[in-house]
Amino acid sequence: MRFDKTEISLALVAIACVLFGFVSPGWLIFLLTIALAKALVVQGVVMQMRSGLVSFGQGLFYCIGGYTVGMGGQFFGIHDAIAALALGMAVAIVVAMILGLLLTRYRDIFFAMLSLAFSMILFGILVKSQGLGSTDGFNVHNWTVFGWAPETGADSQQTVFTMTVLAGLLIAVLIHRYTKAGIGVICEAVRENEVRVEYLGLSPRWLLYGNYVAAASVSALGGGLTALATGHVDPEMAYWTTSGEFIFIALLGGLGHVAAPFIAAIVFSVVRTYSIEFVPNTWQMILGFTLLGVIVFLPKGLWSLVSREKSGERT
Repeated sequence: MRFDKTEISLALVAIACVLFGFVSPGWLIFLLTIALAKALVVQGVVMQMRSGLVSFGQGLFYCIGGYTVGMGGQFFGIHDAIAALALGMAVAIVVAMILGLLLTRYRDIFFAMLSLAFSMILFGILVKSQGLGSTDGFNVHNWTVFGWAPETGADSQQTVFTMTVLAGLLIAVLIHRYTKAGIGVICEAVRENEVRVEYLGLSPRWLLYGNYVAAASVSALGGGLTALATGHVDPEMAYWTTSGEFIFIALLGGLGHVAAPFIAAIVFSVVRTYSIEFVPNTWQMILGFTLLGVIVFLPKGLWSLVSREKSGERT
């Protein structure tokens, strides 16, 4: 199996991140863990944006992943983190396979609004479910990794961070290969001209269906890792503002590279954290101006800074 420059670079950055985690303060490890976990959800959003669809309800699968991890330990005795994450992805795939039959029949704002509607339906169900903590949610039980249980909070935090970095590396490599493969290129062709894809004898609907299901599984993984990191899940994971946050990060990073969502998620988390710290009453406005500045000066996202530098070196 051969690895290209992008995959080698991703692996080196992942190793550096894991090593950096051992010397970083707890607050920074937590911030990076949440940012990288949310970046996985954004990867799912970007996968659909590359095929011409914008999901306003990706929080649905983010929430499914998180609640599956929480419920696995709370009700079903599944305390192994890897097994719980895999179960969350499996549940999200099943749900996506059902919903995708309907959603992939629609395009543009109709797809966006329907995806948002299903996410809000889940939010409403969870809010009304007293057994799941209603609006307060519930705590995630202590977990293990292949039988090993972290002894301290610092060990738990470092373990989740390492798992998130490794999961991010695996997903990034898979998505990178997916976009370079035939099906990834065809999905971009669907975005540009769906009719021409049909003339090639391919079904755009089923291509989008497979893409939708794959994006759901990646987003559920991000939700599960977030649940492990925070030790808590609540209905806000499915709320429309959470899904809007993922779109915000996707626009901030752009579609140019598989690393863009990770960079954008970290920038978003840092800007929001310090905005809340120093200007708690206007932090939303600062985030809005940040995105506006990127749209005006970097319409292809933050990654365009890297691509411009590379193109400048070639010339």
